[in-house]
Amino acid sequence: MKLESNSAEETFEIGKRLGKEAKAGDVFCLFGDLGVGKTVFTKGFAVGLEVTDTVNSPTFTIVQEYKGRLSFYHFDVYRIEEPEEMEEIGYEDYFYGDGVCMIEWAGQIEELLPEEAVKIHISKELQKGTEYRLITIEKP
Repeated sequence: MKLESNSAEETFEIGKRLGKEAKAGDVFCLFGDLGVGKTVFTKGFAVGLEVTDTVNSPTFTIVQEYKGRLSFYHFDVYRIEEPEEMEEIGYEDYFYGDGVCMIEWAGQIEELLPEEAVKIHISKELQKGTEYRLITIEKP
């Protein structure tokens, strides 16, 4: 599925719709360069999961946990140098548990991702002088 977003608000709303559909055990993986809207998408996703806390990028803690209609685990693995570092935080308990995971910079740990993970690619595109985001959602 390919979606276009012309604003941060639209990116947020696309994330929100996907969050409303999420179910226990789902793992979502975000791919995209700096500044494409991964965290904005994740904030919308959290609202769709009925998370009421403010969601921020967990850049320095790797994972933040939130409560909503399901437990929500927001990962930012940008600073992971070796996938083995994920073992230190017990990633399998998150990935294969009853909550929902959103992993920013998922390419850093691609070999650890479950086969059934949903991959979301966000890219900046330019058409007729107008910049927009192309959001590609790949479900297994």
